[in-house]
Amino acid sequence: MSGVVPKISLGNLSQFRVAIISASWHEQICADLIAGARRALLEAKIEPEPVIFVPGSFELPLAAQLSLDSGFDAAVVLGVVLRGETPHFDYVCQGVTQGVMQVSLTRSKPIGFGVLTVDTVDQAIARSGASGSKEDKGFDSTVAALELLRVKRDLPVLRKS
Repeated sequence: MSGVVPKISLGNLSQFRVAIISASWHEQICADLIAGARRALLEAKIEPEPVIFVPGSFELPLAAQLSLDSGFDAAVVLGVVLRGETPHFDYVCQGVTQGVMQVSLTRSKPIGFGVLTVDTVDQAIARSGASGSKEDKGFDSTVAALELLRVKRDLPVLRKS
């Protein structure tokens, strides 16, 4: 979904650890997504950890689960799924999306979804945060995860009566 990105003031979230997990396909596009994710972490005063690389986007949900289970407070998954001539695109997109959501909900930890599902490489570049691109999904998906961390931190504790 493209449009005007909401302005979110991140503030100081330095107490949190966030895993950046990237697929290895489409290396330059993923590098641009990673750069955006790191920039968002730095704006929130979070020191970026080394990027975790997995073979492809299909492996992102499990890597996110392993990261969250090992102590990270949130994760950001980054990748590119490019439509081809077979239904493979649909299966990968569905599996990644459902897998990431399942991990986030079962762990009660946010996962920023920066997986570009596109028809062409040009569409991916336009969303990657590369110089001249119209969107920066690496940055945006990280901001979404950070905002959920802030919401979780600031929620009032509910007490049973």
